[in-house]
Amino acid sequence: MNQIKPPFPLKPCSALICLLMLAAPLAMADTETTPASSADKAEASKKADSSVSTKAKTPAKKAKSSADKNTEAAITLKTMEVSETKDKKLAAATAEVALTPGGVTLLNINELRDRNVSNMADVLRYAPGVYSTSQSGNDEVFVSSRGSNLDANNYAASGVKYLQDGLPVTAADGNNHNRMIDPLSANYATVARGGNALKYGASTMGGAIDFTSPTAQNSPMTRLSLNGGSFGQFLGRGTVSKVFNESLDGLLTIEGKEWDGYRAHNKQDRIGVYGNFGWQISDSVVNRTFLSYIKNNQQLPGQLTRAQFNANPYQASTQALGGNYQVNTETERVANKTTWTIDDKSSFDIGFSFENQHLYHPIVDTVHFFPGDTADRFSMLVDSTQQDWGTAARYNRHFDSHDLLVGLNVGTNSDRGGNYVNNGGLKGPMSNAITKKADNIEIFAQDHWHLTDKWTLTPAIQGVFAHREVNNARLAIPQDANFNVYSSGGKASNDYTGFNPSLGLMYNLTKNASLYTNATRLYAPPTNFNIADNITASSGTTNLKAMEGTSVEIGTRGKQNINALNSVNWDLALYYSWLNNEILSVTPASGSPIASNFNNTVHAGVEGLIGGNFALDSKGTHTIRPMLSYTVNSFNFDNDRTYGNNALPAAPDYFLKGEAMYHHSAGYFMGPTFDVVGKRWGDYANIYKIDSYGLLGLRTGWSNNHYKLFVEGRNLLDTVYVANTNILNTAGSGAAMLNAGAPLSFYGGVEITY
Repeated sequence: MNQIKPPFPLKPCSALICLLMLAAPLAMADTETTPASSADKAEASKKADSSVSTKAKTPAKKAKSSADKNTEAAITLKTMEVSETKDKKLAAATAEVALTPGGVTLLNINELRDRNVSNMADVLRYAPGVYSTSQSGNDEVFVSSRGSNLDANNYAASGVKYLQDGLPVTAADGNNHNRMIDPLSANYATVARGGNALKYGASTMGGAIDFTSPTAQNSPMTRLSLNGGSFGQFLGRGTVSKVFNESLDGLLTIEGKEWDGYRAHNKQDRIGVYGNFGWQISDSVVNRTFLSYIKNNQQLPGQLTRAQFNANPYQASTQALGGNYQVNTETERVANKTTWTIDDKSSFDIGFSFENQHLYHPIVDTVHFFPGDTADRFSMLVDSTQQDWGTAARYNRHFDSHDLLVGLNVGTNSDRGGNYVNNGGLKGPMSNAITKKADNIEIFAQDHWHLTDKWTLTPAIQGVFAHREVNNARLAIPQDANFNVYSSGGKASNDYTGFNPSLGLMYNLTKNASLYTNATRLYAPPTNFNIADNITASSGTTNLKAMEGTSVEIGTRGKQNINALNSVNWDLALYYSWLNNEILSVTPASGSPIASNFNNTVHAGVEGLIGGNFALDSKGTHTIRPMLSYTVNSFNFDNDRTYGNNALPAAPDYFLKGEAMYHHSAGYFMGPTFDVVGKRWGDYANIYKIDSYGLLGLRTGWSNNHYKLFVEGRNLLDTVYVANTNILNTAGSGAAMLNAGAPLSFYGGVEITY
């Protein structure tokens, strides 16, 4: 049978440009015009939550622009103040952050539309404690929160639980391999680090990130945006929404991305369709259905040796070209969520989600054992279909001085397909038929107990019940005529149970400032990728233990108004975690990853965000708005018999990201941006050092209630640096390790809202 290479690229954006051009005049023609104490924060949260289920707005009210709608919204990166806002969900999320005795950051994504946002790393830029970087400018983004995902299995991106609208996107076994979330399709995102993600049921080291979708109730009728720049980048997006009557509303977004890349073999094409439809069933019950479709094709340029990197950091590896490395996914997702406001003191939410994803992934080129060897000793192309089912339920109850939350998460994952011989990106014979199954149940309860107007105690408990199962069946292939290292297969089935208590305490210094502390148990079972790797490598145990540990944290956040025109805000957390049986995948030279439990590791750090608004004149016409996110990391083995007290690889020992923007009251802004990233290690032996680097950028633009324009320059000094690295046990100078970051680049964009 003739093999057909997957089409690449798809070129979806040409059609999208036409759609946006047609939609713009229609949008304008259709436009209508219309002439903290603890108890205080809890009441604000309760009111905001209950208001979500009120009657829908009338179409006349709906015609307000997004800028008008969010004029009064609390900007969480700049203040923790809970104010009356017309976006009730954002108000509820802001109030909940203010009540959390731990590291949580709320990112208002609508505030990021005046800059280049092309992947997840751009959105998480100012989330302290979260290190994120694109592998080569595309949607392959490395994310590590509080030291999660620091191993050779980092392609599975485990350690952080992703959710959309409170429903899981992360697979039931905890992996985020090829989980696709378009960050600009969200209204805001809540980043809860470490044990502070318990309210989402997350049992992960890094916590959780919940992306909340916009609806017709809090969106402009039309939003059109175009963004383009260096390396063939084009982003196009069109959104329309409408409140049909007091019971029904709907929103639809179509977006596309094209990227030629700054490295060879680095193209990407993506098209996404997102929609949600709301039904106000009664005064107290609202139901919303979410639909999404993403087709994403991207080439992978592979890692380079130091010699290759020094010669040309933007070339592709020989293996990536020979094996035609790609990751091509097609994902359909449907979710439904119902909120019942029982009375003014209690509510109940229940939701269901289903996701189907097909993966086509040539990832290992043909391996030969010696010069002149023509036999195929090993290669790999993954072709599989993954399905995830999720259920989430929440009961909220306010009584006396208590705010009680009881919740349940249930997730099931099925991954069927296998590994094939990779013939230059074309699928050869199947070498291994692989089935993976996972089940996860998380039960949790939390109480914000307002002891006084100043003090809030937050006890919580979580139970985790998990099942992991992998079945890898080796099949006969023509390559068996010669000696080879294709996996011999195997199977494993494991169950896990853990209980995580937590206790937090908050003290309100003022209405807008607080101190907090907490102690939390952590527990995370292995992913099926950990178990499957050990089967593939025919080494290590398939009966991995769950990671467990204890984390303590102290911190403060708040805002201080200096006068009517000047203010400063801050968010600071210090944490220390003792971990047992941390699961790390180690890779010997020229070998496959092997997951192992390490008895003692330490994860500690300082996470901070500071910003402000400073007027340069008595009227506030001219202002400076600085912002600095800073993180100090200390992740290391603790008297390990092999690695002693070595640092864990991949995460820098510190990183700072900041800006200082001048704003004019007429809507103009301009200012520098900067990044400073400390040294990292590429191996557990701490022999392969990756140097620190600094980047300088500049952003300028203008906006009003209906239009946004921006131009952004990045890496203005054209610094050559390493964005992301492979991880080995002991890496020599000839190891393929390095992915280059983006060189000097410029981007510009325009957005129209009505």
